[in-house]
Amino acid sequence: MERAVRCMAMRGGTSKGLYFLADDLPSDIPTRDAVLLAAMGSPDIRQIDGMGGADPLTSKIAVVSKPSRVDADVDYLFLQCVVDEARIDPSQNCGNILAGVAAFAVLRGIVPPQGDVTRVRIHMVNTSNVAIATIETPDGVPNFDGTARIDGVPGTHAPVLLDFLDVAGSTCGALLPTGHAKDVVNGVDVTCIDNGMPVVLMRAADFGITGAETPEAMEANQELRQKVEALRLAVGPMMNLGDVTKKTVPKMCLISPPLAGGAVNTRNFIPHRVHKTIGVLGAVSVATACVLPGSVAEGIAVLPTDGPMRLDVEHPTGFFTVDLEVEHSDGELKVRRSALLRTARRLMDGFVYVPARVWPL
Repeated sequence: MERAVRCMAMRGGTSKGLYFLADDLPSDIPTRDAVLLAAMGSPDIRQIDGMGGADPLTSKIAVVSKPSRVDADVDYLFLQCVVDEARIDPSQNCGNILAGVAAFAVLRGIVPPQGDVTRVRIHMVNTSNVAIATIETPDGVPNFDGTARIDGVPGTHAPVLLDFLDVAGSTCGALLPTGHAKDVVNGVDVTCIDNGMPVVLMRAADFGITGAETPEAMEANQELRQKVEALRLAVGPMMNLGDVTKKTVPKMCLISPPLAGGAVNTRNFIPHRVHKTIGVLGAVSVATACVLPGSVAEGIAVLPTDGPMRLDVEHPTGFFTVDLEVEHSDGELKVRRSALLRTARRLMDGFVYVPARVWPL
């Protein structure tokens, strides 16, 4: 016997996953997680018996519900389904999957459309912050077709504008959880930062590489992977994250001078695979470190000399543009606003089937 569970498959930014209403899932977490693992096909490196795409970027889940706070229109819980482990990780946000939440909420009737354009205040449950997503809703229906383009996704689609409100320190408790713009860990200079996503920046040159290597080449470099993981385990407690052995944060970011006219070039471990692009909130944290005096990005990042603080964060398949409003006050960097452009698309709407033994009928 199988059980049908209502869900929608969506691409959000450069990620892909399953979107559920909380009411369509079991209320107790162990059963919910078992259902989600079965839906995705984990643990299995191919996820052959589920909907996952055998990659962390395509093994993601959004659980959406009516708002639990008065300043939001909808609640969004992000869950990372680990590909090769029987584990659902709720420890981080995902700004890419966030890009699909507003359309999903309108399509499911949680949020009413507001005319041709709808602004949705989204409570990101993982970190208790609010983001505002602006989507096109002509005739009261989310539009996915348009001319907006983002690197890492073929073609063009309707724009999804994301504004992040007060996300500094959302996971670690402070923008700079160690209290320093730069620390030395295991003999390596690092910048630990959390502007929506805990990230550790390191100079690629300090590892004897250029930073322009392909993700596949970096994953094949066992010595590099071991050094990066040793650093990640060491900085976890320093960033108020505790033992991160079984966590997907912090993200480890190797930086190098820009290759294509951007602000900085990046290669990101998430945490053990190398990202084909870069995460939304990861890009926001990296961009913030680029404007932070004394960070490891100082002397590497190329910053605008006038006009808006708009930074192109380069990644293996293009770049990610981040708009920042920052203020230097009393020797500290304060982030007033972080904003960026994403796109999303509905791929499938229906039911995913899981064995009834996982969630009895």
